[in-house]
Amino acid sequence: MSLELRHLKLLRAVSEEGSLTRAARCLHLTQSALSHQLRDAEKSLGRLLFRREKKQMLLTAAGERLLAATHEILGRLDAAEREIRESRSGPEGTIRLATECSTCYHWLPAVLKSLEEKYPGVDVQVVVEATREPIAALLDGRIDVGLVSDPVKNSRIAHEPLFDDELVAVLAADHRLRRAAAIEASDLADEELITYEVPREELTIFRDVLVPAGVRPRRWTTMALTEAMVEMARAGRGIAVMARWAALPHARRGGLILKSITARGLPRQWSAAWVKRRRTPPYFAEFVRSLARASRPAVAAISREGTNG
Repeated sequence: MSLELRHLKLLRAVSEEGSLTRAARCLHLTQSALSHQLRDAEKSLGRLLFRREKKQMLLTAAGERLLAATHEILGRLDAAEREIRESRSGPEGTIRLATECSTCYHWLPAVLKSLEEKYPGVDVQVVVEATREPIAALLDGRIDVGLVSDPVKNSRIAHEPLFDDELVAVLAADHRLRRAAAIEASDLADEELITYEVPREELTIFRDVLVPAGVRPRRWTTMALTEAMVEMARAGRGIAVMARWAALPHARRGGLILKSITARGLPRQWSAAWVKRRRTPPYFAEFVRSLARASRPAVAAISREGTNG
């Protein structure tokens, strides 16, 4: 047999990812299928392309030589495909998107609609299954862009700031703390705290407020839906914590008030994050910039009117 494009893509993926497992995920193949393809390529060439050292796949001299040709071949092929597509009907491709907060999906559809009108050949897919772990999904190759609120510390991840928001306490309009200037850590010691279904160590309210103060809420309840959280708070069953812009539409219907958490508040900055690559499609950078331009006014429009008792 002779080498095929799939063998070249395999070579590039394994060299970039450093392991068969991660390369298989990027190529949407099983590890056994990828191992079989690699053996076929090496058998055809009569040379090993990789050597294993400390669980890493490192290129041999033969692999390095073939990789240089691979970049040139695949680069030319990608450029030719791009030119053909763009000359006919504009860029084409798929961007898989996820956000760590399910509430973001309330405003994302309007954003995505405007982007799809500008780039009709680009299919934007929302991967709901990756909502709880967008960074892990990025590294595993399950999504292309993740919307995150925590600082990005992984050197493999690039990010672009999108918009700012604030975590607030949501409580019933007749709650005992309704006249408080802000909700302090000590106020939550006798309360039922309601949050999204996120591990305790990943929740800002625990990490930045309760744990430093040595405070435990009387009870901690997690829920998947924003609507369920605000209705629990409206019924006086506890204090919910969520983004101000997510809570405002519910508070405007009455029966709820929003309070800052601590006198300094709990501000956050949201970013679009993606894995650094040597090459990205031409529409990708514009997609991220458009997302930033669209998401800021969308969130600002919701947050324009404050609700604080």
